[in-house]
Amino acid sequence: MPIVKAYNNLKFLNSPDARTVRLLSEYLEPFSRFHRYNVNSFIVFFGSARSLDLENAKREIVKTATLPELEDSNWKKLRLAEYYEDAVLLAKKLTEWSLDRKTGKQSHVICSGGGPGMMEAANKGASLAGGKSVGLNISLPHEQVPNPYISKELQFEFHYFFIRKFWFAYFAKALVIFPGGFGTMDELMEVITLIQTGKIEKKLPVVIYGTEYWNEIIDFQALVRWGTIDESDVDLLYFSDSVEDAFNYLVHKLDRDRKNKKKRK
Repeated sequence: MPIVKAYNNLKFLNSPDARTVRLLSEYLEPFSRFHRYNVNSFIVFFGSARSLDLENAKREIVKTATLPELEDSNWKKLRLAEYYEDAVLLAKKLTEWSLDRKTGKQSHVICSGGGPGMMEAANKGASLAGGKSVGLNISLPHEQVPNPYISKELQFEFHYFFIRKFWFAYFAKALVIFPGGFGTMDELMEVITLIQTGKIEKKLPVVIYGTEYWNEIIDFQALVRWGTIDESDVDLLYFSDSVEDAFNYLVHKLDRDRKNKKKRK
């Protein structure tokens, strides 16, 4: 029986003893691939994996429209679907803005968590604009199936949440937070904490999209009233309810950052 080299020993590589090797792989392999495809600037979209596009949401609602106890649930499903469509349009506009049609180069690439729902909407918008997009997927027991709109060469599958979140933040030049659940709030709070504490030193605009949803879910002003954050900390977030407004804000911030970098050179 031939002797198996350590780097070919799958039993060892999947064991607790090789955890650091697996961690390094989830850092080094994406780093190599991003370099190969000249990707180093993300506009990151976060949001619920459970939202549907408008057509499918309407189809689902028709099935239960006669049940009055589901009226509120159906209305919220429809609103989430409208947010989905907004995410598609915003990602499309940002990709068109960032894409040089002559050279094919993109100054900023749309990045999502790679799954369905709002993540799918972001990748779909980039695809409709003819641009590349990144999907940082993660293996989960349910929900997290890669969506079909991610650029094939930029589709990733992570095991470790914290390495995946590192990649979201590392190349991020802007964040757009659409309505979402625990995962979305986890990603928002981690990044905003890094900005607040100065661990992220770069200028990173953060758009909170959909005040109807977010004002019900998180009372940011309550944190100010209780003295657990400063008033200025709320200014780290930009609240928006329209694609045009969010687009104009992001383009203004990203263009200004690009001009400042040129001046420093």
